[in-house]
Amino acid sequence: MDRREMIGIVGAGAIGLTTLASREGRADEPSAKLDEVHKECLEACGDCARACDMAANHCLDQVALGNKSHARPLRFTTDCAGFCTLAATNIARHSPLMAISCEACGSACRETLGVVSSSDLPEMKAAIVALERCEKSCRAMIEAMGRRPRSNATTPRAN
Repeated sequence: MDRREMIGIVGAGAIGLTTLASREGRADEPSAKLDEVHKECLEACGDCARACDMAANHCLDQVALGNKSHARPLRFTTDCAGFCTLAATNIARHSPLMAISCEACGSACRETLGVVSSSDLPEMKAAIVALERCEKSCRAMIEAMGRRPRSNATTPRAN
């Protein structure tokens, strides 16, 4: 994947967030009818997607300079931003799949934290804080919806 492709991926996340942000706050929109747990999760997911996009941009710059140690965090933060954007979009839409996307988002945030949490760089600190908040918020929302978060173990599918 070259730099242009990566910039396109990061840009796609930003476009999704811009669209989502433009819908928030209007009284006639479904998001205005969300309870506090849903509102907090929507905000946490949007903030996390933005922070992950910004961290990915930093990592992309570092990789371009030859610092290959940023390649793994680049991939994780870019992908996590996508999960966060999807979860926020599903919450705003009142999607019947929002619990599934929030569960995936929380898991993506947890995995991404495992990759970036050891960083002391200021560019990554905001992402770490946002990832922690988003994971916690997604778990709270899943529980508020009467669902228990799945464990990390995979369950076999029925044929």
